[in-house]
Amino acid sequence: MSAVPERFQQPETFAFTQENLKRAKTIIAKYPPGRQASAVLPLLDLAQRQHEGWLPRAAIEHVAKLLEMTPIHVFEVATFYTMLNLEPVGRFHVEVCTNLPCWLRGSDEIVGTCRKKLGIDIGETTEDGLFTLAEVECQGACVNAPMVKIGDDFYEDLTPEATEEILEELRAGGRPKPGSRIGRRSSEPVGGLTTLTAKPDTKPAAKTAGKAEKSGGAS
Repeated sequence: MSAVPERFQQPETFAFTQENLKRAKTIIAKYPPGRQASAVLPLLDLAQRQHEGWLPRAAIEHVAKLLEMTPIHVFEVATFYTMLNLEPVGRFHVEVCTNLPCWLRGSDEIVGTCRKKLGIDIGETTEDGLFTLAEVECQGACVNAPMVKIGDDFYEDLTPEATEEILEELRAGGRPKPGSRIGRRSSEPVGGLTTLTAKPDTKPAAKTAGKAEKSGGAS
């Protein structure tokens, strides 16, 4: 699909496993007949998950055949979305958000910590194949900035120290707890709730309507 020399070897073939093929058909069935191309993004994601976190050309062509699309149209989708990788990545794909909210909250320090701790730069992979470092745009956790996405997990409210701890735990074979590193729930203010702090009144409403009717009838 490209005449540019590559730093890695492309597999000659790709096919969904029986389990993933069943999943693919379930996804395709969600769309009306003739609109199966709408399933291209979830199928590419499924193929990427099967193929160690990246999409070879053979996988793109396989998805195109399933959806009755031209390979170039599927390739256009694969090159548009940064969550799809056209080159091999490490076991842990460390995606640091550097968009405006994260930048204002110190994402440069997070990037610098990752560079120093992993010994690699943006777009590179560690020699042991464990980590790939990437810089990405907004990942939707602006209130809890700065944040990093690793695999399917989001790590929020980061500091350089917390970032080091996460990387060390991953390298040791653990799985750091996703979410806020300062213990806040969801996107609450850092200092806790400031509104709706009182307990709701759970007492049943007084049954005055019936009494009023009775008194009206008696008069």
